[in-house]
Amino acid sequence: MRPSGRELNQMRSVSIETGFTKHAEGSALIKMGDTHVLCTATIEDRVPPFIKGSGLGWVTAEYGMLPRATNTRMRREAAAGKQGGRTVEIQRLIGRSLRAGVDRVALGERQITVDCDVLQADGGTRCASITGGWVALRLAVNKLMKAGDVVTDPLVSPVAAISCGIYAGQPVLDLDYPEDSEAGVDGNFIMTGDKQLIEVQMSAEGATYSRDQMNALMDLAEKGVTELAEMQLSVSK
Repeated sequence: MRPSGRELNQMRSVSIETGFTKHAEGSALIKMGDTHVLCTATIEDRVPPFIKGSGLGWVTAEYGMLPRATNTRMRREAAAGKQGGRTVEIQRLIGRSLRAGVDRVALGERQITVDCDVLQADGGTRCASITGGWVALRLAVNKLMKAGDVVTDPLVSPVAAISCGIYAGQPVLDLDYPEDSEAGVDGNFIMTGDKQLIEVQMSAEGATYSRDQMNALMDLAEKGVTELAEMQLSVSK
């Protein structure tokens, strides 16, 4: 039995509220159980110097957690004067995951920055950030297309992410914090809406795992991403 009482292949309850903030070109508040992340997308008519003049667009991301997103207060990284290694790793993951679903030629020479701010954490914050971040990106691109600034839709597929792992010897979908902290194997699966893999992060956290177990986790991840992609499309039309 999972601590939450969920079935092995059951995700936490998921909701995505769009237009959550007034000023951003795209915004979404995603809730995956008790993990809540605010995602905003900002359009800028510039690109990084390394692609300037290439005609290619760019999508990047920044990630952060509020001090009381967790059960004890975390010091703001700004107060420390630098970002932590975990933060840098996660925001790079979000950026490259979202870019995998973008036709950068169609986007044109502009940059969209997706900011992911964790309001409350209960496991799976990077996965929620990617999933909600794509919705914010979708809404921002919708504005570009409506204004005629972009002719061809640059978003070729939804991009979503879900965690899976081995908990109490069983493959489970969408780990919350109690499961994540005790899981023998922990993984994050990032895919397009048509089940093409973008990135898989798998690690043994106390027990090795077999090829058959890996396949079982892949099956769970495909199920979860399919459900998330359907939700992404339904809320971002």
